[in-house]
Amino acid sequence: MYDLIVIGSGPGGYVAAIRASQLGLNTVVIEKSELGGVCLNWGCIPTKALLKSVQALHYAQNHNDYGFDIVGEIKPDLNKIVERSRNVANGMSRGIDFLFKKNKVSVLNGTGKILSPNKVEVISNDGSVTVVEAKNIIIATGARANSLPFAPIDGNKIISYRQAMVPETLPKSLAVIGSGAIGSEFAYFYRSLGVEVFLIEYLSNIVPLEDDEVSAQLSRSFRKMGIKVLTSAQVKGVDVSGEMCVITVETKKGEEKIEVERVLSAVGVVANIENIGLEENGVITERGKIKVDSYYATNVKGIYAIGDVLATPALAHIASAEAICCVEKIAGIDVKPLDYTNFPGCTYTSPEIASTGLTERAVKESGIAYKIGKFPFTASGKASAAGERDGFVKLIIDSGSDKILGAHLIGANVTEMLSGIVVARGLGATAKDIMHSIHPHPTMSEAIMEAAAAAHDEVIHI
Repeated sequence: MYDLIVIGSGPGGYVAAIRASQLGLNTVVIEKSELGGVCLNWGCIPTKALLKSVQALHYAQNHNDYGFDIVGEIKPDLNKIVERSRNVANGMSRGIDFLFKKNKVSVLNGTGKILSPNKVEVISNDGSVTVVEAKNIIIATGARANSLPFAPIDGNKIISYRQAMVPETLPKSLAVIGSGAIGSEFAYFYRSLGVEVFLIEYLSNIVPLEDDEVSAQLSRSFRKMGIKVLTSAQVKGVDVSGEMCVITVETKKGEEKIEVERVLSAVGVVANIENIGLEENGVITERGKIKVDSYYATNVKGIYAIGDVLATPALAHIASAEAICCVEKIAGIDVKPLDYTNFPGCTYTSPEIASTGLTERAVKESGIAYKIGKFPFTASGKASAAGERDGFVKLIIDSGSDKILGAHLIGANVTEMLSGIVVARGLGATAKDIMHSIHPHPTMSEAIMEAAAAAHDEVIHI
């Protein structure tokens, strides 16, 4: 008998398994596909490889701005871009295999179904059946792309992120329905390769979970590069019967029809909780998600759940943090529940977006007295030197305590700058603490110090 069975090997599952092994728990992972789950194989990692390729293409196409000449035509090679992305993903998946072997984590290939709180049936890809037993079970089966009821994903004309990641050819035109991180990143990727792109968002702002000013900046940047942004736009139907996809969209101006070669459905994800034994074992679910306590225990003793199967934010780093918290609790360590008010969110468009905490809209609605510290990258020496002047750092600060209620960054490489703010917020640092901390010059991160100073009317460079 094992101490722990983990069903799924994504950023939640593989981290849970490795941490459990570190703590002396005999652990087995059940995985029906590639090690690393969606994130490493079909999400976070390969998309960043795709985006790096188009960033390099942008620099090459704008070579005169950086003081050099390129002889001959600069054009992307789609096959090589996709091949590089897949090689990166495959390398990361092999890395998980190495880590499992290093940490003595066993792996069973197949589909897992919970038979009882300490038994899981594993049906392998060849049809053979194995039953494994453990004292505890963690469900980490992740999620899959959602599909609009009137526009089901067919993998041909209406595609999900999986097909968008490995195109054999580029469409001349593409409509992206949904402007969250996935939709916005693919809109940027395809437009960078010369595709005519429509980005359609039901709500009033693209990247609607972000601060309104950040959304407005990204919208300006997208429109500048030629993306046709439609907000407050409800898709009423998609007709794929002809050669082109015809999308009927209701906007404030009335109904309009958009013709494109392909449609990318980026309207969220659905938890993979079907046919894994939840109903048979009485595990409570709510609105398509597994219900757990602060330490990820379900209502059935010995069964836990983490990651995208929960109602918590569907982010890889959230799943990993939940995994560690859950496993350490199982191992008897005194751990604190996660603070979901202080997690980082990142979108890897150009400019990038990075945020944590409350938006200004949310702070206004809460009634908290606040002040804003904002610093534009147009005033940053490093941003000017890099030719990346779009964007800003915006800090929302409690007027009474001077603590950071929210931080919202948009600009080049801001996803690499956010961790320090997350740490500062977690430690209860104030805006004055940040402005009095010496930041290196010249860096983009100086904008954080300057934004904190701006909130106190002490900013130097604007």
